[in-house]
Amino acid sequence: MAQSLLISTHFTSKTYGAQPLFTEISLQVFDNERMGLIGPNGAGKSTFLKILADMESADSGEISRKKNIHMIYLPQDDVLDPDKTVEETLFQAIPKELEAWQVSKRRQEIVSLIGVDNTKQKVKTLSGGWRKRVAIGQALFQKPELLLMDEPTNHLDLEGILWLEKLLKDAPFAFVLVSHDRFFLENTTNRIVELNQRYPEGFLKVEGNYSKFVEMREQVIHEQAKRETVLSNKVRREVEWLRRGPKARTSKARYRIDKAHQLQETLAAIKGRNAQNRSVDIAFDTTHRKTKNLLDAQDLRKTLGGKLLFGSLSLKLTPGIRIGVMGKNGTGKSTLIQILNGSLVPDDGSVKLAEGLQILTFDQKRTLSEGKSLRQALSPEGDTVIYQGRSFHVTGWAKRFLFQKDQLDMPVSGLSGGEKARVLIANLMLQPADILLLDEPANDLDIPTLEVLEESLEEFPGAIVLITHDRFLMERLCDLLLYLDGDGGAEYFADYDQWLQYRKNRQPATSQSDKTLQSPPDKKTRKLAHEERKELNRIEKQIEKAEGIADNLKRQLHDPSIMYAADRLAQIYAEHQEAQKKVEQLYERWEELDRISHEGLI
Repeated sequence: MAQSLLISTHFTSKTYGAQPLFTEISLQVFDNERMGLIGPNGAGKSTFLKILADMESADSGEISRKKNIHMIYLPQDDVLDPDKTVEETLFQAIPKELEAWQVSKRRQEIVSLIGVDNTKQKVKTLSGGWRKRVAIGQALFQKPELLLMDEPTNHLDLEGILWLEKLLKDAPFAFVLVSHDRFFLENTTNRIVELNQRYPEGFLKVEGNYSKFVEMREQVIHEQAKRETVLSNKVRREVEWLRRGPKARTSKARYRIDKAHQLQETLAAIKGRNAQNRSVDIAFDTTHRKTKNLLDAQDLRKTLGGKLLFGSLSLKLTPGIRIGVMGKNGTGKSTLIQILNGSLVPDDGSVKLAEGLQILTFDQKRTLSEGKSLRQALSPEGDTVIYQGRSFHVTGWAKRFLFQKDQLDMPVSGLSGGEKARVLIANLMLQPADILLLDEPANDLDIPTLEVLEESLEEFPGAIVLITHDRFLMERLCDLLLYLDGDGGAEYFADYDQWLQYRKNRQPATSQSDKTLQSPPDKKTRKLAHEERKELNRIEKQIEKAEGIADNLKRQLHDPSIMYAADRLAQIYAEHQEAQKKVEQLYERWEELDRISHEGLI
């Protein structure tokens, strides 16, 4: 079936001030489009999306659109009337061609689709996540041919992101979306376009989802770096020839001189593009503490506004452990962080800290003094900062976080969300820590910065508690996930896929005590489900890790230094019993999955 062209851009360029955002971009958007638009902060993604939406004009080039195309643009921050009800907001623009019965049917479909219970409540009473759902519902009610979305996962919790993923997978319309959420891009797109000056055309277009894009991007960057090396060698030889000076200015010699200059120009262009790969330099400092137990929280209970957030929640932090905290908005994730750093007192339970413990907290609210300049925010004590015992001038320190010298005197209030996040990360790096408590550190960060952040956190030797909706970051970094269910319960999971399986199997009527990580028993011969195959592929590594923990605890039991410390000995013994039980459970699960796998082959 032939594709129908919706929008086409021809050599489109846009500049802000003296800074070119993108130059001569030529792209087509078709009726089956599932495009993910990515790129570093400042590449012009949001601007390009607005140009597609005919909300902003390009400096040069042509934009062709299908006649009478029905497209809707959804900005990052939803523009909704706070005093209108959900129903008034959803259905304020009724398509003229619809009859009364069609409107009624469409209303029911949209209300069911977004999952709102009370359409009479006013928009101003909604959380950011529910406002986003209502904005999307309002757009879908109008049945667009093309939906243009700028960071559609902003303000959505994990459940909301999964809801939007399912909605887009089944979408009867084309869409182009700007996002830094790599799992979201992987699960919803069929084409990725990165706006970036490091590519010869100013962008890289790959047919396929995000993982396919990463493969092609690495290949392109590798080839470009290799070409720079080859050209450098050629230019070096030609420069040597020029320095010797050809004796006869023959036409052949003149041709070679011209060619040498062209090679130098080409090399300079490639070097300039390759230089665009520069990324933020992140590395968290540590106290190098040798203490085995950093923080021990036991039986924490907290109620806010008459709602039980969690009860009997226990958490232990040791060097090297990374715990991801999951749950819907309002389930107590940030509250838990505040209890752990001592800024909030639990209703019940205790938090014991190692003596002299250093805890650093990344606040998702980006609390920076808006009246300060960038220079003051990065270096409040003067023009130098001390990092890991060395002195850095503020200009060099700013450059490490991709800020230019001419930005230093601009107010913090003029920074973007991603730039404010980089300032907070810079401030955290100046303080040695044993524990990092990170509340949505990925918000507003572009993908290159996220990749560097992940690497730096992996290298941090202390403990990390991480709240994030970025599943890629959580999956790569965390070795244990804590899920707050919103009803006062807390469950631990080995990884994101195990939580997905739990979510899939959980029935609404199931009580907290009956919840299990195991799949329901199935006496019939069956094949492994997709998630079970993934679990089987991971379980050997999990067994190896669990056995390592159990063996380490067993060695501690025979450590002479604790033989006469009754309390400590009892604690380690209990931990060893639990670790051994975990190993046995994993082996049982492995045997079950292996059996089903073999039965499915019969």
